[in-house]
Amino acid sequence: MRKLFAAAAAALTVLAAPSGAEVASDPARHLMSIERAALDSLPRDRLERLMRTSAGSGEATRVRYDRDWLAGQPAPEGGAEWQCLAEALYFEARGESVRGQFAVAEVILNRVESAIYPDTVCGVIEQGTGELYQCQFTYTCDGAAETIHEPRAWAQVGKVARAMLDGAPRVLTKGATHYHTKHVSPRWARVYPRTATIGVHHFYRKPIQLSSN
Repeated sequence: MRKLFAAAAAALTVLAAPSGAEVASDPARHLMSIERAALDSLPRDRLERLMRTSAGSGEATRVRYDRDWLAGQPAPEGGAEWQCLAEALYFEARGESVRGQFAVAEVILNRVESAIYPDTVCGVIEQGTGELYQCQFTYTCDGAAETIHEPRAWAQVGKVARAMLDGAPRVLTKGATHYHTKHVSPRWARVYPRTATIGVHHFYRKPIQLSSN
């Protein structure tokens, strides 16, 4: 969401500066016109994502992290963003519990909203893909074919992906942007704060880098 607010702020800076008389005559209307212009300048898909995430007590946010809840959800569908997220959950976490799958999805969406990663789900997942093992999500660059052989697992992660894109709360990993399985120990895990351990994964949040100026 910080990216969205930053984009809106950037849009505000390119608006023509009003005269003092215009602001003084009707400051509320002037402020509303600026906000409308800023929002109109943002891509529609980003606005829709923000609106879904801000749904508050909407039905889509009422999630239980169990298979019974998922079984009661409709068959999922969606565009490229849903497809990318579902595939990432399938190849990265299909053997995990429902809670673990939601946790991995949180990391991906947390990256989408971070200023240091791409601002789409597909962009986050595909970042660095191209050279063997030089990517963010191993399945995209391990040289193995990305073939879905388990339809039940695919149906489940598809529902998890749909719920997350529709605004399910991110409360499991405390803002995590990284994770790894317990059987590996990457160097960054020594300095990144661990925020949660769920199933076979440890979750971490990238430290905030303060300016040295």
